Amino acid sequence: MFEKLKSGLSGLVNKITITELKAESLRPVLSEFKMSLIENDVAVPVAERMCDEMEKRLDGIQVKRLEDRRKIVEKNLREVLLETMLTNDKIDLLKAAEEKRQKNEPFLIVFVGINGTGKTTTIAKVARFLMKKGYSVVLACSDTYRAGSIEQLEEHAKRLGVRMIKHEYGADPAAVAYDTVNHAKAHGINVVLIDTAGRMQTNRNLMNELVKVKRVVSPDLTVLTVDSLTGNDAVTQAEEFHKSVGIDATILTKVDADVKGGSALSVTYATKKPILFIGTGQKYDDLEEFNPERFVQLILK
Repeated sequence: MFEKLKSGLSGLVNKITITELKAESLRPVLSEFKMSLIENDVAVPVAERMCDEMEKRLDGIQVKRLEDRRKIVEKNLREVLLETMLTNDKIDLLKAAEEKRQKNEPFLIVFVGINGTGKTTTIAKVARFLMKKGYSVVLACSDTYRAGSIEQLEEHAKRLGVRMIKHEYGADPAAVAYDTVNHAKAHGINVVLIDTAGRMQTNRNLMNELVKVKRVVSPDLTVLTVDSLTGNDAVTQAEEFHKSVGIDATILTKVDADVKGGSALSVTYATKKPILFIGTGQKYDDLEEFNPERFVQLILK
């Protein structure tokens, strides 16, 4: 996982450790590092910001005789990476769900994203995560367009042992979401997970339908699923969805197959919204809560 990004970061530390800590000496090394970041799916503005920050922090540092230069470089790199990953918005999913449960109201999450990101499977994984924490869940199939979408979500619901609310293909997605929320209220179900049609971020009509779903049910969270393997396209998707629909968080899928790792840095920076989970495999339990500190530790190993 993230082998290429790890190797790029380690290469930078090695080179800076033997470079004079002055802006003019650092620039060529950082310029090479910037190219390495971009090759590893880090968006250009993010790569530029990281290199500028590193130059600013290291320029003119006086290293005492017994100080370890390598440690100084690593400490600054860790701080720059963390600043890139941290957002002002903090989401404690379980705490938010618990607050709604205390009020006897269902907690509503709408999932958005383009086809192929693993959105429906991710919904099933989030359902499993919540059920293991003691919450009851109902699924809403507001994807009434894609052939097989209803059957796919139905199969997940069956395997998980939860109820799924559906209408016919071509039905109004907002109506399905609305009916599911009413079902949850009537049956005391804690969480409603709403699947929506995968759509290209450039399709205005479909984007407007998402806006309508949100207007009708007023979700507590709107979560974008992003395939980490799509690299810089993940950033474009995140920016467009956030601009058109408004997202609160992202879930990065297929991270187990991602040797580059740049998407995690870029998506957070682009949207200023946190990553809630990362998908690390095909099974329902292959979902990890995302922790920026742990991520930075992992890529700096």
